[in-house]
Amino acid sequence: MNPISFLSRTRRAGRIDITDILSWVWLIGGTLAVLIPVVWAGLSSLKPAAEITRFPPSLLPRAAVEQTVPGFDKPLSLWNVTIDGQQREMAMIRRIGLKAQMVDPANPGQPVSVDVKGITPVQHLTVATENFTDPLTRFNFLTFLKNSVFVTVVATLLTLIVNAMAAFALSKYKFRGDTTVFVIIISTLMIPLAVVMVPAYLVIVGVGADNLWGVILPTVASPTAVFLLRQYMLTIPDELIEAARVDAASEFCIFWRIILPLTAPALAVLAIFSVLWRWNDFLWPLIVLNSRENFTLQVGLNAFQGEFSVQWHYILAMTFLSLLPVTVVFLFLQKYITTGIAGTGMK
Repeated sequence: MNPISFLSRTRRAGRIDITDILSWVWLIGGTLAVLIPVVWAGLSSLKPAAEITRFPPSLLPRAAVEQTVPGFDKPLSLWNVTIDGQQREMAMIRRIGLKAQMVDPANPGQPVSVDVKGITPVQHLTVATENFTDPLTRFNFLTFLKNSVFVTVVATLLTLIVNAMAAFALSKYKFRGDTTVFVIIISTLMIPLAVVMVPAYLVIVGVGADNLWGVILPTVASPTAVFLLRQYMLTIPDELIEAARVDAASEFCIFWRIILPLTAPALAVLAIFSVLWRWNDFLWPLIVLNSRENFTLQVGLNAFQGEFSVQWHYILAMTFLSLLPVTVVFLFLQKYITTGIAGTGMK
């Protein structure tokens, strides 16, 4: 379809309806609500540490211009100052309350005290690459990234296999109490996470805590995944399974070579959800993991937040990088989302 004709299409041919206006307002507003924070985080991740907390904030990454002034050990920042109706470029020595001590960088002499309300910094566009290089080289970010990738990939694969088996049994086998078992599984969604967390942690401590498997195994079984896959498998004709049994196919062969390929759209949707769940999980890894070398990405980012200071330039840079893997997964699997979710409601 032509993009221009798609964007200009209206509910009624030849005129714009109120529903068209409301739809565009809703879509544009939702897009901006999601996109603006991501763009702001990306641009802020390129700013030096001092510019992130500057007020009023600037959209583009800028840095203060500094100049070496004779008689001073460190370079001084340059500011535009209005003195006697003339605007001059001066260097700031220090700031005391609402007054700033300024000096002429070309001919330093007696400092001049000016009101901070009448000065503006001299800035230039910059890219603070150290926001990305320092965590990668000094703060074990690659270790955190490797742990998160391992947890996400392994947990997603186990989630797909285990819940697909449960869904296959509940959708294609008829036995006494099958509906009761399904209702019990779904009812666990109403149990608060805090209630499950304590006994789950006691089990993990009993088999050995502070390892990545302790993060993975308790999250494999998911009632949401069982419900999603079961509803989709109900749409698969039972005649296919009966024909496979006539051809002497084993039950595992039926599951692996017939059911799973036909359930690919629902599995793709579940894979996206699982990747998002595991990649963004913070509380459970924080409870289970104690050693820094086992930290996942989200727990490792928390290390940049100290008791008295927060390294926002590192947090924003690494957070922006952490968005890339899940974005790539979503782009590759997004075509299955509508098909998979729509198919779970059909029988």
